[in-house]
Amino acid sequence: MNRILIPFPADVALAATVGAELGARIAPLDWHRFPDGESLVALDDGLQGADLAILASLRTADAIALPLRFAAETAREFGARSVGLIAPYLGYMRQDTRFHRGEAVTSPLFARFLEQSFDWLVTVDPHLHRTPRLDALYRIPTAQVRAAPVVARWIAANVPDATVIGPDSESEQWVNSIATQAGVPFQVLRKVRRGDYDVSVSLPDADAAAGRTPVLVDDIVSSGRTILETLVHLERLGLPAPVVVAIHPVFSGDAYEQLKTARLARIVSTDTIAHPSNAISTGPALGAAASKLMTSLSAAPEVS
Repeated sequence: MNRILIPFPADVALAATVGAELGARIAPLDWHRFPDGESLVALDDGLQGADLAILASLRTADAIALPLRFAAETAREFGARSVGLIAPYLGYMRQDTRFHRGEAVTSPLFARFLEQSFDWLVTVDPHLHRTPRLDALYRIPTAQVRAAPVVARWIAANVPDATVIGPDSESEQWVNSIATQAGVPFQVLRKVRRGDYDVSVSLPDADAAAGRTPVLVDDIVSSGRTILETLVHLERLGLPAPVVVAIHPVFSGDAYEQLKTARLARIVSTDTIAHPSNAISTGPALGAAASKLMTSLSAAPEVS
């Protein structure tokens, strides 16, 4: 078995736990950006016969997409037997339909783009909307790692008196799962979004939350407006300072700085995107999922 894991620079820290579970040697990748914006990647050329995984979180998908493809195709040139992608955060999931006349439907277009260079894909809790499953969008083998178990363990260990709060109806299924596994109650608010930075949420049930520490869990924290709006309500109810848990800490613009100035006990996130708030590791689960796909691919008979 010759397994190699190549992380992009931002994901080197995560590579240690992913590689240990995958049983892979970690090889370096250099990503140079020229002044005109073009990229040059350089990687280990000793890849003959290897089953390779490239680790790259797609927080900035526009910037990393071409270098990612360059790395995958160069790995094949150097003799890699298979090339898979571990993308803890998978971009281009929101536009899965045409909302306005003339718009591109980018989710399937991005899927076709990645499929041209990768044999399989592993990610954490992709933000599925109208597409029911990841394998309905991607035609290569995929694995979807659930963050709920590791988030639940963190909450149980660090906030035993928690009440888990989800920001909207979409969050109910995974907030329910997290709270159930952590052994704490939960409630789900109603969100109305009028624009990227114009969001309102319903009031939490004060009686249900009384005497407990609110833990606001959201799969993607980008602008932070939903969290900030919810914090206003919680403060009015006189509840303890809340904890915020982000599955994917996107934190666009100054969102993280704004949240740090709010009345919060703590902001934590999983490590699907490298960020100072990372406190919950998804590496072992990512490595295990990638290992299964590598094994199944290597066991499949070759088609002549």
